[in-house]
Amino acid sequence: MPSNKIASKRQWTVWHPVALIVLLTLGVAATWDAWRDIFEIVNKDEESSHVWLVLPIALWLAWMRRGRLRRCTPTGLLLGPIFIIIGSVIYLFGGIYVIQFPWHLGAVIVLVGCIIGVLGKDILVQFAPAFLILVFLVPFPGRLRQMVAIPLEGITANITANCCEILGMPVERLGTVLRINGVDVAIEEACNGLRMVFSLTLVCYAIAFSSPLRGYVRLGMVIASPLLAVICNIVRLIPTVWLYGYSKLSTANHFHDISGWLMPPAGFLALLGVVRLLRWAMIPVSKFTLAYG
Repeated sequence: MPSNKIASKRQWTVWHPVALIVLLTLGVAATWDAWRDIFEIVNKDEESSHVWLVLPIALWLAWMRRGRLRRCTPTGLLLGPIFIIIGSVIYLFGGIYVIQFPWHLGAVIVLVGCIIGVLGKDILVQFAPAFLILVFLVPFPGRLRQMVAIPLEGITANITANCCEILGMPVERLGTVLRINGVDVAIEEACNGLRMVFSLTLVCYAIAFSSPLRGYVRLGMVIASPLLAVICNIVRLIPTVWLYGYSKLSTANHFHDISGWLMPPAGFLALLGVVRLLRWAMIPVSKFTLAYG
């Protein structure tokens, strides 16, 4: 009898989703000013537009691992309050000293704590990829963003200019500005490299952890995402530069905007092609299991 009582306490009930909704609502309400600031940044700053992809990808990764719920029991709930306390301290620190990154990060950690506080520590372990990607909900600090964007733009401008010359396009490079037919095209305006890095990193992460791939393949895909972003930037920049030099400004701007949204799907297809190529070459890329790791 005692063992049956203990087992019954570890079963899922209809009250678990109810309690989860209530606690998540309270957690978001308690840190609402940080969440509102995140949404305002994402709406105003195109460099942070990748944040919109995070929750759909997290939900997709969780759905792909739904079979793992059989391994989870609502135990280890104490870990939830620990996360909430740690997140609250980080959140308050960022708010008091007006530092956005810890302020936003603390709100995300509180949200994770609310989930663990209801569903237990097994959820954190079995659905780890879906939780880890929530870090991307935090907008990247401007100073660190520039440290990545500036050298990336220089590299992209140099390679793009060389590719244009190979294709017979009369392009002159002045730093991160490409001049064609007397028109100056700034790389940061024609195609922002950093935005592509974040978006394609999310795409790579989603593919890597929604497929039954080996660990080294997953790691390689995520690490290769910045290189893939540079390649996609170059592919996008070559026709963009030509359009700015030889067509109407409105046409070039439309192509710039549309091609920006097409690059993540293009990266997705490119990665699928790489995985297929590895399998064709008989390189072991998949796990010998039906469950996603």
